[in-house]
Parts: sequence; C-alpha cells; structure tokens
Amino acid sequence: MFWERKLDEFVTQIVSKRELPLQIHLWNGKEIDLAKTPKIVVDVPSVAALRYLIHPSLDGLGEAYVEGKLQINGKVQDIIEIATALVQTSHDDQPIATKSKRYHHSKKVDAKSISYHYDVSNEFYREWLDKDMVYSCGYFHSLDDSLDKAQEQKIDHILNKIRLQPGQTLLDVGCGWGALIIRAAQKYGAKAVGVTISEQQYEEAKRRIKNLGLDDCCEVRFQDYRDVTGQFDRITSVGMFEHVGLKNLHEYFAKLNSLLADDGIIMNHGITSSDPASSGAPAGGGEFIDKYVFPNGELPHIGLVLQEMSRAGLESTDIENLRRHYAMTLEHWAERFEAKSEKLQKMVDEKHFRIWRIYLAGCAYAFHQNWVSIHQVVATKAGRYVLPLTRDYIYK
Repeated sequence: MFWERKLDEFVTQIVSKRELPLQIHLWNGKEIDLAKTPKIVVDVPSVAALRYLIHPSLDGLGEAYVEGKLQINGKVQDIIEIATALVQTSHDDQPIATKSKRYHHSKKVDAKSISYHYDVSNEFYREWLDKDMVYSCGYFHSLDDSLDKAQEQKIDHILNKIRLQPGQTLLDVGCGWGALIIRAAQKYGAKAVGVTISEQQYEEAKRRIKNLGLDDCCEVRFQDYRDVTGQFDRITSVGMFEHVGLKNLHEYFAKLNSLLADDGIIMNHGITSSDPASSGAPAGGGEFIDKYVFPNGELPHIGLVLQEMSRAGLESTDIENLRRHYAMTLEHWAERFEAKSEKLQKMVDEKHFRIWRIYLAGCAYAFHQNWVSIHQVVATKAGRYVLPLTRDYIYK
C-alpha cells in the first residue's frame, strides 16, 4: 500500500541518520521503534494523521498535538527536543526556510489579538506565574534564584536603569497585571500609570492597587497606548512591542517619544528575532506561534529596533541581551505548568491546555537555541545628556 511504502521510507531515512528515542503506535496495532529506549510515544489514529509524521515541521506537529490528531505521550521537554530532531533529520539537517509574515494592525485587530492571549483567565495564569504575575523575562543573579526573586529583580533592574526618582511620573505601556507600576510607586515613590488593552489584566491590576491603598500614586487604564496623552519623566514598555508590527515600529517609538519629557528616559524590553531579516523562529515554530499563541505577533531584529528608535528621535544609550534569562524563566513556567497540569486542565478546554503546555516548553527551547532573543534598550531623546557617564548607577 502507498502509506506503507511512505512510512517505510520515512523510518529508513530517520534510522539511517540518527537514533531518535521515539516509538510510533499505528491504528492497526503495529509498533515502530526508532531507538532501543523510547522517551516519547506517538499514537497515530488513522492513515490521514500519518502525514504529520512523515512530512514533519514544527507547526505541523504542533497542530497535530493541539488538535488531537496525534496523541503524544512523554515529558514535554522530551517532546520538544525529539520533535525538533525529527524535523531537522527529515530535512537532512539543512536550515529550514522560515516564512515571513506581515500583518495589518489596528486598534480593533490588536485588541482582539491581546484578548485572545491574555484573557484566558487570571486564575489560569496565577497558577504558574510568580506571586506578582509578571508575564515577562525574569532577571537571575544566580542559577538558584527562585522565579519570584528573579521577577522582582527584573523590575528593580528596569527601574534602576531608568533612574526612577521619588515624585517622577512613570508610564508603563502594556502593564500586565500591574507589578511594575505597583513597585514603582511603593519602593521608588513614583507616580505611576499603566495602560493595557487586556480587560482581565486591567481589572486585576485595579483591584491590587485599591487593596494596597495606592490610588493616590498608582493608576491603571484600559487604554491603547496610541490614545495616551501628556508627558512622563520615565516610560517603560515590557513585553509589548511584539504586538505592534514591524511596519508600525516607527509610529510606536515616535508616539512614545512624544510622551517623553525632554530630560526623560525610556526603556523598551521585548522579544527580538535572531534573524537579521526579522523572520520568526525556524522549522515552522514561528508559524505555530502565529496561529495558536500570539496572533499577529511580529519580531524585529535588534538592528531594526535600533534603527526605528533612531528614526523616531530616540538615542539608544544602553542595550542588554537577556536571552539566557528568558530561557530560564520559561523553564520555570513550564515546570510549574506541568506541576499544576491536573488543575489547569479543569480551567480550560483540552485544546488550550495543550497550546500553553507546548508553547511554554517550546519557547524555552527556542531561546536556548538562539532562535529568538530578547533585548532591553534604554534611550533618551536624541542629543540629550541625561544619564551618568558610566553604567555604575544601575548596580548601586
């Protein structure tokens, strides 16, 4: 039969090149081992589902897992590593072309995309994020730092970088559940404003601010950054500009520049592409993220980020790559997600549970492999002397 011949060719190709700890269970009861000691088992329920295996890509395998077309059993980290090895081996370890997509962005489109990802439920995120629900890269002083400690250190690292002082005004663009603006008000004495277009994040941040008695110095708004007016001494944007779109980076940075006081400081923290052409993750990983995790997301290379900041009248003064820190953060999230899997499966449907499970572990792997990166960029208005001569002030 046709499918038998194709399957035999596939198995022969893989086994001749490397040993993959993978066992395949076919619908007819046949079992195929690609190694003596398999780490994961793939159940193929029909002939139609076989195509995901014999013509593998990360987006195809991810789709098959999420949609239940293949049952994949094993540790999630093993699933990611073996799936990647399977794809690479099938393509003779040659670089696999990445499709570059550019999306239309508007307030309506962006609001829908943000709601899809962030409004799953506050309870869902609370189970596997840190105590303050910081949904961005932590900052580890050592390998033994807890997730809670790393996230608190990250916020302090940012606020120290921008030299936040008592009484200064701070705008946090894409403020999440409010951790940064709350700490800016509590520890640094700032008057902080955060904006988000996630309704659930807005409600949770507003609740926290009220419960902490910070209404006089801390505010969260359900507002698109494009609608913000006024002037701020300091501006932060953490894990937000990935949703802006490459074509809109100039508009984004120009808007932030217009909100920045003449002697102000801005810090942009976001995921970047490791490809100078600003494409997504290779081997289909980017396509999976686009479809299931972050609709309409686009990652710029750091070179493009700096170019567009400069075009918008901002002068970059400090650039830091935190790729290793994000890999470690995602490992914490993935481990916590696995530990709470039974509870999380009761909060969302099986499809969304599988999406987040494979996404967290997959992103940890992607950062470790330098498929994607993350950068913090501190900037001032071009030509201004605002910051000290050295970086010593950050660490005092």
